[in-house]
Amino acid sequence: MKLYHGSNVEINEVILAKCSPSKDFGQGFYTTVLEEQAWKRAINRVVRNHGQPIVTVFEVPDDLLNKPDLHIRVFDEKPCVEWAVFVRNNREKNFSDFASMECNRDNKYDIVVGPVANDDVGMSVRLFTRNLITEDDLKDHLDLGKLTNQYSFHTEKALFYLKKVGVLYDK
Repeated sequence: MKLYHGSNVEINEVILAKCSPSKDFGQGFYTTVLEEQAWKRAINRVVRNHGQPIVTVFEVPDDLLNKPDLHIRVFDEKPCVEWAVFVRNNREKNFSDFASMECNRDNKYDIVVGPVANDDVGMSVRLFTRNLITEDDLKDHLDLGKLTNQYSFHTEKALFYLKKVGVLYDK
């Protein structure tokens, strides 16, 4: 299976310590099976940090999600309340219940797979956690239309399966 990572630089080596800690699924290296999504991410990085849009291409075994040595969390393709709570817990800087299975701030999951949370979703999750909207309202807000996805790698054990196979400089 091919995975894509959009950035403003080519990725030659993944260094987990350099990855941002408050992402959807915790500190990790984020990829997608959707090349178009990776290009959008690359262009966003260039707008914020300059450089050139670049998509680094990786391959992982087709049976990656069935590897017995990896602890993997997979969410449905469409956002759901369980996913939204997980994203909130990982993005929330003051979240401290690291033992919870509903967060990955301690990298208990080697790989996490699920949709991408955009700013609208983040706002809906905040409203839900403050009891300003109901769970049913949250479900309605999570119907984003176009599907996105992300495969995030959180441990060296997971990165072992990620092999760089190319780089794209032009869409």
